[in-house]
Amino acid sequence: MQGAVANGRRLLSLFSTTDEGFHAKHRRCVNNAFAMSSLVNYEPLVTSTLTYWLDRTEELYASTDQSCNFSQWLQFFAFDVIGEITWSKRLGFVEGNTDVDNIISFLRRFFDYVAPVGQMPVLDSLLWKNPIVLFAQRIGLDKRVHPVTLFAMKRSHERASQVEKIKRFGLSADEKANPQGIDLLSRFAQASHDHAFMDDTRILATCTSIIFAGSETTAISLAAIFYFLAHHPSVYTALVHELDTAARTGTIAPRPDKTVSWSEAQQLPYLDAVIQESLRLHPAPGLILERVVPPQGMHILDHFIPGGTIIGCNPWVVQRHASLFGPDPDAFRPERWLHVPPHALRSMKAAMLLFGAGSRTCIGKNISLLEIYKLVPSFLRRFDVQLDVPGAQWTTHNAWFVGQRGFTTRFRTRHSVDS
Repeated sequence: MQGAVANGRRLLSLFSTTDEGFHAKHRRCVNNAFAMSSLVNYEPLVTSTLTYWLDRTEELYASTDQSCNFSQWLQFFAFDVIGEITWSKRLGFVEGNTDVDNIISFLRRFFDYVAPVGQMPVLDSLLWKNPIVLFAQRIGLDKRVHPVTLFAMKRSHERASQVEKIKRFGLSADEKANPQGIDLLSRFAQASHDHAFMDDTRILATCTSIIFAGSETTAISLAAIFYFLAHHPSVYTALVHELDTAARTGTIAPRPDKTVSWSEAQQLPYLDAVIQESLRLHPAPGLILERVVPPQGMHILDHFIPGGTIIGCNPWVVQRHASLFGPDPDAFRPERWLHVPPHALRSMKAAMLLFGAGSRTCIGKNISLLEIYKLVPSFLRRFDVQLDVPGAQWTTHNAWFVGQRGFTTRFRTRHSVDS
């Protein structure tokens, strides 16, 4: 249901396919591009957008005392990061403070569609992916293009000649040594050079998947972190104290833009606890993560489940399990991640399903975490954040991803310490 369409044909992706063979082949082609070891290549790209976004936050909100729709502002950041990481180009969301090509509005309507249709897949074949409509597109009678596909095609068109060169000859030594990082489109082209399986259609499908999931999940996660901080002043104060102490002692290097590197963020235990606890209480996916039992069936907890049965877990349920997270699983308490025996900590981390699990773990997980662990401390070093209306609660909307509404804030520039 969440797969896009191009020229009347479904674009199978890692996210949407149920074909395990296809999934394994596709994942082998792009695994290296999303590996933890590749983060060093993407950090300059993330930092570029992050610095620009922080400066725009100062210009539009902190210096004017204007209220900010923080959920939307974070999504503008996430989309521009997608542009930097995928195409080495910010897409204009932050610059214009606007929804470029109305793609975010479309995605919200789209997820409103896929949430119920995902539970009744036959409807998709009658509505959006009607065979008659798809046939009309294939023979040119219907020239409409899925908006997300069109969005990805527009961004890739400017790079067409470079992509073709990489597909034929591979990345050059200069491209591999680029200090600004190697973007995903270049890596996908290299994958096409290395694997015949990675054709143009699959490059496009992978780019559209990044648009579908990459902005929504990261923005939801970031908004959750700041929302919980705004509602828990003692946690907020403790985290800022950790950041100031780290800057004073040199754990965080002094930079004019106050940004924090990935490696520095990994040395901040309370930051990690705050992020883990926020993502535990508000994971982005709000419906079950489905799996299909293999034809021979299987035993789960002493029950035999027939082949073909759809089963799954909901992160909102698993991540609030008292046997794993303690007697107060509904409470926001970052300390639960700090004062726990190692074996219990391993069990807690294993139960965090916001990125899925196993071979179907979200392939963009590491990039999302890179954005989160850089933005949160960098923002808190430059700004104080408070709710526009003290104590105001947001509303949430579960359209497969659990988005937030009514998270309005104000910012003040703070003068954080440096070593």
